[in-house]
Amino acid sequence: MPRRLLLGCGAVGNTLVERAREDRAGILAITDDTGWASTLRDRNVATVEADPTDPASYPDHASVVLVASDDPARNVAAAQAAREHYPDAMIVAHVGTAPTAEQVADLDVVADHVVDPVEATTRRVLDAVGLPPRDAQDERVTGEVGSPGFDEPDVQERPPRLVRTLRRIPGDLLVVAHDNPDPDAIASALGLARIAEAIGTPADAVYGGEIAHQENRAMVNLLDLSLRTFADVDIDSYAGIALVDHSRAGINDSLPEGTVVDIVVDHHPPRGPIEGTFVDVRPDIGATSTLIADYLSRLGIAPDRAIATALLYGIRVDTRDFTREVSIADFEAAASLIPDADESTLERVESPSVSPETLRVLAAAIENRDVRESVIASCVGEITDRDALAQAADRLLDLEDASVTFVYGYMNGMIYGSARARGADLDVGELLRDALEQAGSAGGHANMAGAQVPVGILEAVADDESFDEVVEAFVSGRFFEALDDPPAPTPGTTPTEPASDFPE
Repeated sequence: MPRRLLLGCGAVGNTLVERAREDRAGILAITDDTGWASTLRDRNVATVEADPTDPASYPDHASVVLVASDDPARNVAAAQAAREHYPDAMIVAHVGTAPTAEQVADLDVVADHVVDPVEATTRRVLDAVGLPPRDAQDERVTGEVGSPGFDEPDVQERPPRLVRTLRRIPGDLLVVAHDNPDPDAIASALGLARIAEAIGTPADAVYGGEIAHQENRAMVNLLDLSLRTFADVDIDSYAGIALVDHSRAGINDSLPEGTVVDIVVDHHPPRGPIEGTFVDVRPDIGATSTLIADYLSRLGIAPDRAIATALLYGIRVDTRDFTREVSIADFEAAASLIPDADESTLERVESPSVSPETLRVLAAAIENRDVRESVIASCVGEITDRDALAQAADRLLDLEDASVTFVYGYMNGMIYGSARARGADLDVGELLRDALEQAGSAGGHANMAGAQVPVGILEAVADDESFDEVVEAFVSGRFFEALDDPPAPTPGTTPTEPASDFPE
């Protein structure tokens, strides 16, 4: 069965055949041009001399259809016939010679990818001489979830646009993960830096805060990942800025607020407009690592073993091993990474040593838990590692009949909290926002969320009360009060708060 079907033939079609004819899956050509048919047969290409716009001559199955005659009108007709005959196939259509705007628009409707060699050549020449394309002034995107800047129907156009954006950066690129990065942010930053390097744009992956979680440290150390901290870089020396796994400069990263950003790649739903020359924010995807893996695959850039392993781990962590907020794309990206990933190292990453602080916080969370039906809230007092809160919230969720957990403590003048849900008919991101946003900041996903509240509002403590008791009364009181009338998640939608903005 041919995997590729060529409809019509001309100079472009001939070049495609030359590149693809040794493919083991084979290629079948259909053309009514006797000269091209003879040429193709001389090359041992299976060729049917027939009308490429007539489905009667088509084989029963084809996964990729290449429409490549020199006649724009026949290309439109062939693409339309192919789409009707193969509704699930990928259709790549050449515009032909001197197409009209209407013909190009018609191809855009039915084809997955439309190739215009003249336009492509023009862009490459402009890139080579350092001039912006004619539409460069229109390429900077500003939008919100639901706008064309975020919900473009043809995701295959995004990798080429990313490449164009990277090539126009007149110097080095700084790829910024959010502060205290998790595996998804770390892997995404390194993956995007790999893409930039592959096309000739030097790039550094950088983060603020610290990598505190044991599994995160294990991933960085065992895979020998090269990340820099903000203390090691001069932001002003970089010609471009990219954000991964978050979408606003100065919000949960160490950039100055208002920093001009060139590239944004994220899977968290933003709260407001996002600006950048290239913006790809897809809340229906489970991990930013999925988007980076897709770019690598579509651009033909092979990740090294360390990056492939990190991306796979990033997907697994953010989807909780494909059990929460997961999409088909996450499964596909993970499957594509497995052949290049180091499974033995991944096993070691997933079973790191546990710090005494994590065990102490978990013990305190169990000891101090306040259980109301299937909801558990627990104040663990003063902490030295806020990542321990997330681990404790995860572990409490394993208790019998638990559906929602919320673990909180304080350090360095701030109260931090981490919430988890499983099988609960509510959105914990919205729940924490209702409970604590007026006092600090809170938000996240339906199944995992975080909050932080300055302790300054609790400084006027009665002398006969311990600070732990005051914190517990304030936080638990607001949490359970909000729980009395919880916001239910809307089926088929995602929360409206970027979880990466808060410690989860």
